Amino acid sequence: MIVQTHKLYINGEWVSTAEQQEVLNKYTQEPYAKVAKASEKEVDIAIESAAEAYKERQMPPYQRFEVLKRVSELLQEKKEDLAENITLEAGKPLKQALTEIDRATQTFELAAEEAKRIHGEGVPVEAAPGSENRMAFTIKVPVGVVGAISPFNFPVNLVAHKIAPAIAAGNAVVLKPASKTPISALKLAELFEEAGLPKGFLNVVVGSGSTVGNQMMEDARINLYTFTGSAEVGLKLKQNTGLNKLILELGNNSPVIIDKEADLDTAAENVAAKSYAFAGQVCISVQRIYVHEEVQEEFQQKFINAIQSLNVGDPNESDTDVGPMISEDEAKRAEEWVEEAKNKGAHILYGGERDGALLQPTILTEVNHEMKVVCEEVFAPVVSILPFSDLKSCIKEVNSSPYGLQGGIFTQNIDTAFYAAENVEVGGLMINDSSQYRVDLMPYGGVKNSGWGKEGPKYAIDEMTEERLIVMNLNQ
Repeated sequence: MIVQTHKLYINGEWVSTAEQQEVLNKYTQEPYAKVAKASEKEVDIAIESAAEAYKERQMPPYQRFEVLKRVSELLQEKKEDLAENITLEAGKPLKQALTEIDRATQTFELAAEEAKRIHGEGVPVEAAPGSENRMAFTIKVPVGVVGAISPFNFPVNLVAHKIAPAIAAGNAVVLKPASKTPISALKLAELFEEAGLPKGFLNVVVGSGSTVGNQMMEDARINLYTFTGSAEVGLKLKQNTGLNKLILELGNNSPVIIDKEADLDTAAENVAAKSYAFAGQVCISVQRIYVHEEVQEEFQQKFINAIQSLNVGDPNESDTDVGPMISEDEAKRAEEWVEEAKNKGAHILYGGERDGALLQPTILTEVNHEMKVVCEEVFAPVVSILPFSDLKSCIKEVNSSPYGLQGGIFTQNIDTAFYAAENVEVGGLMINDSSQYRVDLMPYGGVKNSGWGKEGPKYAIDEMTEERLIVMNLNQ
């Protein structure tokens, strides 16, 4: 295989650096590309370029719309190439990579439309005594420079969720993509260049979080940080970025409740698909399955049957459902967590075998909330089944987690559904669907250690703008 080479994108130019890093084909674990690695110098130039672009070359809303709409169109024109790259650098099954491009297409289109809808509101200050001659209204203004740090698991669409709303709002962006999957972000930069984005409004710098990420975190020229990743890094950002605005999309150990009045066939098929898609490496992948004890045995058998219909293997094959994890080290880490649970009394009901970075879909039973596979974010194709007899007690256990991004409940009882909706402590609860449901226009974000702020273009634009009050003393 020919090893590709990629440069950084800074101030509208493609930049080579003294150092490069390899990007591995996640299925073969062999290098297939090299990417320029940013030093302190390149990061500094990128931030300065963004700050200058924002101050000197502000784009009117319609220009932002045109650029973002064109990027949306280019994504579809280059869909196969971009999806194949996701499969290579992330190990995501090809059919899921194609779906990711379709979703990113919508994310950019939504952001383009929202760029034309940013507005303030009238404020009736004349209602206050002594202000009869005044008129007031608010306007929404960009925050300035957005520092974006994106994860490996959706290397196109989660980048889109950071840079599309930022540009729609009129901001300039410095993006640090995940080191394991940087090429998708650089290909997106190519699309922005082709779409006519003025120089400086998007800068892509590749490197480790300990170098590039820390430098961005400490730079006063960045006005807002948007980050998707671990709760540990999110906390560090919150502690070290002063009074800057933050959007944090962090970890989760998603719960799904299977009520005794659930449609078990639907629940089993849905949960199987949404527990193991992209090898469970999605922040809202199903991890904890709470099953009413009256239907536990029946659900478990239907769940196993549904898993057996999933194709596990080479992500380049069009019918593969579950491919490798992002690295062999991560697969080993997940395997160790499974073994740790087993040593503490858990039972492997299904799966558990590992071959390199490929970990088979795994079900654990006889678990407890002290085991890592339950209380922490496993981020792997591993789920745990926990029986319950009383819904209130079950929800209390669900809420004992420090995380609260999304959850789900399967039930045909509307009273049960509404009780869960009001009492499960998550940013989003799915009824008769799994925690992994997400469409790109919805508000997406968590509570507790799962995050701060909302994504979804309309909601992210609210976070990425500031409200300014204008008061006119008319002196009539």
